[in-house]
Amino acid sequence: MSAPLPRRAGRLARLKQDWRRNKWVYAMLAPVIGYFLLFHYVPMYGTLIAFKDFDPALGFAASPWVGLDWFRQFFHGLFFDRLVFNTLLLNLYDLLFGFPAPIVLALLMNELTSSRFRRFVQTVTYLPHFISVVVVAGMLIDFLARDGVINQIVASLGGTPDAYLNNPDWFRAIYVGSEIWQSVGWGSIIYLAALAGINPSLYEAARVDGANRWQQMIHITLPGLAPVIMTLLILRLGQMMTVGFEKVILLYNPSTYETADVISTYVFRRGVLEANYSYAAAVGLLNSAVALTLLVVSNRLSRRLTGNSIW
Repeated sequence: MSAPLPRRAGRLARLKQDWRRNKWVYAMLAPVIGYFLLFHYVPMYGTLIAFKDFDPALGFAASPWVGLDWFRQFFHGLFFDRLVFNTLLLNLYDLLFGFPAPIVLALLMNELTSSRFRRFVQTVTYLPHFISVVVVAGMLIDFLARDGVINQIVASLGGTPDAYLNNPDWFRAIYVGSEIWQSVGWGSIIYLAALAGINPSLYEAARVDGANRWQQMIHITLPGLAPVIMTLLILRLGQMMTVGFEKVILLYNPSTYETADVISTYVFRRGVLEANYSYAAAVGLLNSAVALTLLVVSNRLSRRLTGNSIW
């Protein structure tokens, strides 16, 4: 093994020595770097069309520049307020109800004493994650139809059947509820892994001191989960302006646009269906910039308030 170079050695000399020492590590890293360069950084060149009136016949370089026209068009658009409000509200509901759900499920499974029942609960809650969005949307459409299972149950209990997917008041509850059902089990895996890493001697010491299960959870389990919770919360806050458009597109219709139409679905209609690629690129670029800002701010707040951060 070669001796480390003194601190006064140049950066190039240090790099050469590091290369000689870890050349096989760099060789294994090369495909990963190549993948990100090819599929994540090179396509960024395409964001230039957000500032151009892109014409596929002219190509990227020859299309005329239009500056910030597409951004102005989005800000002054007829549906701007509705799109931003719906996007933020869906994310806020998901943050309030969807984010804590895997934590609660992991804590409950951690308290189960029967390993067989625990495996059964894990299997049942994991399965919805493997069902495609299209199938989930089809199930919801069938169950929530006017003659579907839900309305039959409502009618048998003396209630009034309703066309839930045509009622804008129900869309947010249906969307967030289905998201929780589909992701709660899968999302609990990382919390269960974090729970497995808590030192068992802490629980033994707590039991010797007379702490019951609730007190052990409050004073040992939750503090042990706090770093993981904060890391995932920071990443979640960075997506506050993003809603997966696949399920929304499959579930919404013009009668529910009032509460269901979000930025991503509007961009899909304007950018893909109307072939206005520059407009879609401008809104997507704006969305990414806002997401990056939220991620940086939430990471800095977390570091200042809790001491946990992702960088």
